[in-house]
Amino acid sequence: MTQTVALHHQVSGPEQDVPLVILHGLFGSADNWRSHVKQWQESRRVVVVDLRNHGRSPHAKTMTYQAMAGDIVALLDRLGIERCDLLGHSMGGKVAISVARLHPQRLASLIVADIAPVAYEHGHEVIFDAMRQVERDAPESRKQADAAMARHVETPAIRMFLATNLARGDDGVMHWRVGLDEIEAAYADIVAEPAGEGRYSGPTLVIRGSRSDYVDDALLPRVKEVLPEAQIRTLDAGHWLHAEAPEAFHESVDSFLAERG
Repeated sequence: MTQTVALHHQVSGPEQDVPLVILHGLFGSADNWRSHVKQWQESRRVVVVDLRNHGRSPHAKTMTYQAMAGDIVALLDRLGIERCDLLGHSMGGKVAISVARLHPQRLASLIVADIAPVAYEHGHEVIFDAMRQVERDAPESRKQADAAMARHVETPAIRMFLATNLARGDDGVMHWRVGLDEIEAAYADIVAEPAGEGRYSGPTLVIRGSRSDYVDDALLPRVKEVLPEAQIRTLDAGHWLHAEAPEAFHESVDSFLAERG
């Protein structure tokens, strides 16, 4: 059995039997969800997590979805949470689906943001190139790091997102806090299908972006095969729909949880 990682996490909001647990996507972190957490914590318990090799969590060689699902269950155990509403975006959505399939008794509901339970083609090579360029250039400022990334990534918003993973070291140089070596070595596992077999038949919401191809119409039959109770909500947004359409995303989650009671 793969050893679990003690994930860094933040807990806020009033005590609640069924909290909302949030999982970020590839190269993301709990910090990306700050504005949403600020709203949700006013009325409910929220646990926002840094997955292994991300944010402030420890680094580990293995990044299979079974291993990462194990991390989440171990965290729930440590926090004394029997059941939760589990929300995951992109890679975090695959982790959430894996928890749902492997440990359905731990979920009250599942919310998946812009990912389907399928294997995807490799598509982050340019991102890895940009991040390795930063390592080679050893920038001493975020501006210098952005210039290094710009040699490979044209879109400022993507560079800004990646820059949330930069931290200044004792040597004055900007370093990546993500486990870049581990992520790149395990990339085939990251683009693979979620762990587990069969269906998760609990209450489910799948939110997709109309300008994203991660959950296009052709993938909906597979979504329904694995998540037969899934409600499908489409927002006017791309893949980072929680950042691009925050109000609509928030309303989608709130209305779903309100319906579930």
